[in-house]
Amino acid sequence: MLRLVPLILAGLFTLTPWASPPIALALGATLALLVGNPHPVRTGTLARVLLQTAVVGLGFGMPLGVVLSAGATGLGYTALGLAAAVTLGLLLGRFLRIERRTSFLITAGTSICGASAIAAVGPAIGATAEAMSVSLATIFILNAVALYLFPALGHLLDLTQHQFAVWAALAIHDTSSVVGAAASFGPAALGEATVLKLARALWIVPLTVAAAALIRRTPDGQPAAQSRRVIPWFVGAFVLAALSRSLLPSSATPALDAVAHGARSALALTLFLIGLGLTRTTLASVGLRPMLQGLLLWAALGSLTLAAVVRWVG
Repeated sequence: MLRLVPLILAGLFTLTPWASPPIALALGATLALLVGNPHPVRTGTLARVLLQTAVVGLGFGMPLGVVLSAGATGLGYTALGLAAAVTLGLLLGRFLRIERRTSFLITAGTSICGASAIAAVGPAIGATAEAMSVSLATIFILNAVALYLFPALGHLLDLTQHQFAVWAALAIHDTSSVVGAAASFGPAALGEATVLKLARALWIVPLTVAAAALIRRTPDGQPAAQSRRVIPWFVGAFVLAALSRSLLPSSATPALDAVAHGARSALALTLFLIGLGLTRTTLASVGLRPMLQGLLLWAALGSLTLAAVVRWVG
């Protein structure tokens, strides 16, 4: 029980104005490594639910027209980025001689939506628990790095809010780190990056179907089970929230703004809970070659999208 006290106090601190998303993530990871997390499954589940709820809450602050405009643009960006990431990721996995399911999971997590993509694709291709664990740990560590690296580089390169939103949404793995990095960069970047990231998350469905067709059998030779977790439900809820923003009378605007503000505040607590998942076991489960594949693929994707953003995005 005493071990919970510092975790609870730290969690309450992340809800204050002094806690930014990067501080919250670092605080959670530090406590996980020094004090330990006695309930990793519960905090992981709570982080996922809270993140999805916060994303939906952000929709109340954006009119539907803005969401549809950014989403339509995002589908084109993400289609090109996905094709390049999957091709390069599979080539790297073969070159590094990584077990093909582990390689595919790391590629899926990097190219689409981090842990969500891995959770969806894994059962569809019959991935082992070890492959899932290694892939999730690899993506987790790179996500944590991105949360600090991207805003710093964005300011250093003098990117606009729009440019940073596009870059973060295309090059960072998980939704949590995309919204965390964008929130650190600026409010305009946060709104647009969230929409673009959700457009990218929609590619989980076709990728899972394609993966099941290409890698049909499990290690024991049996057909791989189809994943039941391929539809990111909160994407639809986000659109409905934006629709309500457009349809409700102007008198409701202050209340909707309050919900969106609360959602932004919840992001820090979400990242704190995610940081609690960075345990010694997580770090130990990452092998050198899978980490190298993830790092090289992420660096290539981040560099190419950054170059494209600077060149073509105003």
